Amino acid sequence: MEHVDHILIVDDDREIRELVGNYLKKNGLRTTVVADGRQMRAFLETTPVDLIVLDIMMPGDDGLLLCRELRAGKHKATPVLMLTARSDETDRIIGLEMGADDYLVKPFAARELLARISAVLRRTRMLPPNLIVTESGRLLAFGRWRLDTSARHLLDEDGTMVALSGAEYRLLRVFLDHPQRVLTRDQLLNLTQGRDADLFDRSIDLLVSRLRQRLLDDAREPAYIKTVRSEGYVFSLAVEIIGAPS
Repeated sequence: MEHVDHILIVDDDREIRELVGNYLKKNGLRTTVVADGRQMRAFLETTPVDLIVLDIMMPGDDGLLLCRELRAGKHKATPVLMLTARSDETDRIIGLEMGADDYLVKPFAARELLARISAVLRRTRMLPPNLIVTESGRLLAFGRWRLDTSARHLLDEDGTMVALSGAEYRLLRVFLDHPQRVLTRDQLLNLTQGRDADLFDRSIDLLVSRLRQRLLDDAREPAYIKTVRSEGYVFSLAVEIIGAPS
């Protein structure tokens, strides 16, 4: 049986829940709508989903807290698309820092939401063409780290696992396939998210910051990901393909 993507919509606005849910259903997606974090947790305990549409502004546990909770738990790999108010730029930035895969500003057209959902699902399931080169070598070594491209997590020199979000993994893979080469923010955004940056898009800078934290890389004097002023970023170390994990 062909898989039908299941989208969980978490929003306290009943009208938005019903409009979005009905529109996505008409376009071939399976949808479930819930009003808050409590209902979201209860549903995810019994039913896996392919993507979560998560509103930031909700009473009780807001979307930022719920996103952080998702990224820290067993649903850390489930893509999250956050809905934000136009004036809440800070919330959008924090949402990306906490691991959201994308965001959409209210008010939005249902057609645009569908396009964003399709793009996020496509990114999480398909490696960009540039990543195919090293996919046969399932362990990539650099500095004190190894990246397991099968399990999609980092291993330090002691073999301790460091989990990565989907966005963090894709960005690291782009860097590892283009070591010691300057990549612009537009290139990084296009390779990792399949879209071009707008004038005020800070998502790549925030994602680089999160990845540096995973790598224990001092942003003031980074050893792995260096900032190239007015150009972008460069992964400064050589990368070795060492084969499959034991």
